[in-house]
Amino acid sequence: MSNSLAAAHVRVLGGPTALIEIGGLRILTDPTFDEPGDYEVGPGMVLSKTQPAAAQVNELGRLDAVLLSHDEHPDNLDNAGRDLLPNVPVVYTTRSGAQRLGGNALGLAPWDVHELPRPDGGRLTVTGVPARHGPEGCEPVTGDVIGFVLSAPDLPSVYVSGDNASLELVQEIADRLGPVDTAVIFAGAVRTPLLDQALLTLDSEQAATAAAMLGARRIVPVHIDSWTHFAEGPDDVLAAFTAAGLAERLSLG
Repeated sequence: MSNSLAAAHVRVLGGPTALIEIGGLRILTDPTFDEPGDYEVGPGMVLSKTQPAAAQVNELGRLDAVLLSHDEHPDNLDNAGRDLLPNVPVVYTTRSGAQRLGGNALGLAPWDVHELPRPDGGRLTVTGVPARHGPEGCEPVTGDVIGFVLSAPDLPSVYVSGDNASLELVQEIADRLGPVDTAVIFAGAVRTPLLDQALLTLDSEQAATAAAMLGARRIVPVHIDSWTHFAEGPDDVLAAFTAAGLAERLSLG
């Protein structure tokens, strides 16, 4: 395999935050770099971060873009992450999020496409793909969310799920854009009493099902550590992928 076709490198930094290097570009997902602490997100609701990120903002080096699944929850965009955004050339996010953030934020609806210039003169296609942060009709409670597919004729494709809880939407993405080489899947089995304990993100078994749907050669789970409301962690993911016969495709850490 030539260098141009080499798989994307994904470094997991904690929570939903990962650094993706592909086609000479360095792209960050949902930036969360605050120190551990608590965030009030509603009456009687507190999200607690338990671990710092594996690297701090000043250690990351050049960033070419941020993929921000949504801007409304501090476990996907915290204070330090928000401070980072103006220093990045472009922030891809939801259309409503782009209106709130302004500046360099570019809103994508599902299936919208934007081309990101690469250092080698080529281009990386960033496609917005559907995501739903809970059961059908959850948007008034959880807000809008977007996922992403990164692709180019000479590069392996990368799917970034964002906070998605819908396998039906994963199947739609697989039908239109699959198979993908690498799937960065937000898991953690998050639930909330506001929606009768319905899942807001995939659980570990569903993450394995999503990986199979996408035909992913490699799966990088994120959103499974560093926060107390993530109900399932790396051990649960490994057990589910082992049961599904997909453990050899899993890239943990």
